[in-house]
Amino acid sequence: MFNKLIAATLPYMPKKLVWIFSKRYIAGETIEEAIKASKELNKEGIKVTVDLLGEFIEDLSQATENKEAYLNIIEVFQENKIDGNYSVKPTFFGLLIDEEVCYQNIRTVVAKAAEYDNFVRVDMEDSLCVDREIKLFRRLKAEFPNNVGLVVQAYLKRTLDDLSNMMDMQNGSSKLNYRLCKGIYVEPEEIAYKKYEKVNENFIKGLEFMFQNDVYPGIATHDKNVVEPAFELIKKYNVPKDKYEFQMLYGVTPELRKMIIDKGHSMRVYVPFGKDWFGYSTRRLKENPKMAMLIIKALFNRG
Repeated sequence: MFNKLIAATLPYMPKKLVWIFSKRYIAGETIEEAIKASKELNKEGIKVTVDLLGEFIEDLSQATENKEAYLNIIEVFQENKIDGNYSVKPTFFGLLIDEEVCYQNIRTVVAKAAEYDNFVRVDMEDSLCVDREIKLFRRLKAEFPNNVGLVVQAYLKRTLDDLSNMMDMQNGSSKLNYRLCKGIYVEPEEIAYKKYEKVNENFIKGLEFMFQNDVYPGIATHDKNVVEPAFELIKKYNVPKDKYEFQMLYGVTPELRKMIIDKGHSMRVYVPFGKDWFGYSTRRLKENPKMAMLIIKALFNRG
């Protein structure tokens, strides 16, 4: 209850206080800070996927600005020889305002990444966006078969059906590539699993489906109770190490991350940066109120 209270009041706290919590989980506000964090991860043998923070824009001029920002990010990251790719949120490019404008914006970003033989991950957002984002992914996949992937969320009851329904895009030269995560948005019980065990069960079912169908999964979790069954599936299906990867958020569960890497598995870290760190941080805390204790500890450590 105490953690939930902290999470609920955090958006109304001074930014300097919120930063005590945030700085561990965000590379910084600037592209230079994101480059620095990415280089440090690369030195450890960890790949990255970079994300410019922000979503749910209010007008299409913001979508254009965001597109230009991503084009610059790609150029700068390529110049710095970062071993990584790019994540985009469709609402950041106008999905809920004009789907066609959103598509054209993201298509431009994917085309830029494809010039460098690189890759863009289309993030999945709340249930209002799921069908639109699958439609968007289909269009991009048709034109850029090896340069675009999608996120799927295990807590949604529809996800296994979505995975099955999208198999028509799979062929020998162009494999489907998904980030499989639990999901973070608050959804009604009619469409989303609420119990921890059920979400984990659906996660493992989705992962097994991917291994059975030669789909490349980004296994995105910080939960050892998901990691261990994933190890078992990798062994069961004798999956080559270049046919999957684990993925984690920047700054989260570094000990578990090290354990996975030490076992020889590929790891990619999601590196968020940008001036919208405050919104990102408050959303993260609402998603995981247990993190509230980190703020309290940080305050005491500062005296």
